[in-house]
Amino acid sequence: GARDARADVEYVVLYDLSFTGCHICLLCKLKDARRCHCFWKDDLSLLIDKAFAADALIIGTPIYFGDVTSQFHALSERLRFVALSYDDFGSYFEGTVNLGVILTMNVASERYEGEYEDKLAGQFDGIARFLNGDVRVLPVCDTLQVDDYSKYAMNGFDGTRKHEGRKVRFPQELEAARLMGAELSA
Repeated sequence: GARDARADVEYVVLYDLSFTGCHICLLCKLKDARRCHCFWKDDLSLLIDKAFAADALIIGTPIYFGDVTSQFHALSERLRFVALSYDDFGSYFEGTVNLGVILTMNVASERYEGEYEDKLAGQFDGIARFLNGDVRVLPVCDTLQVDDYSKYAMNGFDGTRKHEGRKVRFPQELEAARLMGAELSA
């Protein structure tokens, strides 16, 4: 969708990068420091620079045990910390970056809405607060985890039902993700 809107797109897999969460080195808080820049030397620092230079940031993450991945948490805390002003507790960032979050999870949409949605929305709103942009969340529920459930110790899942659900929902979910990319990049 972002490409359809003629946006330049860079696809990054956080699992392929070597990084940690914030070290609270406070170099980003020095009075003469470059704002919204992480001085820690790892693969995430350049990505943070790119995020603040973008018009939109779209992040996909699986949900494990009702929460985003540790890689998402590390990105989130470092994005927020470098933008956080200890002068007024606002954002140093003066631009606008819209945030899209695509969540994949095994739970049904009812469970997401009842147990996860509000908790996770607070995390995404926390990031958006420092990016000064809109935030949109696309939950993708009851996902198909494997092609052949009979090969795995996963008897708690009905593989046939999962496959049938994917046939119906997956094209709709892909279209919703495409629209999100196009709208946030326009």
